[in-house]
Amino acid sequence: MKQTEVKGLSIEELNEKLTSFKKELSEMKMTHAISPIENPMQIKNLRKTIARINTELTVRSIQQ
Repeated sequence: MKQTEVKGLSIEELNEKLTSFKKELSEMKMTHAISPIENPMQIKNLRKTIARINTELTVRSIQQ
């Protein structure tokens, strides 16, 4: 997810995406620990997406 896509979502949508991405990240890490996944850069990209969402939630909470 790009930053522009994250900014277009509501707070509820951001929270839903955050929980689903965190779950996906933990599953991906577990899979990678058992047997290497084809593209390990997916883990890095998912972590960055989670950070983007957390940053946007923080910015919105400060602005209110």
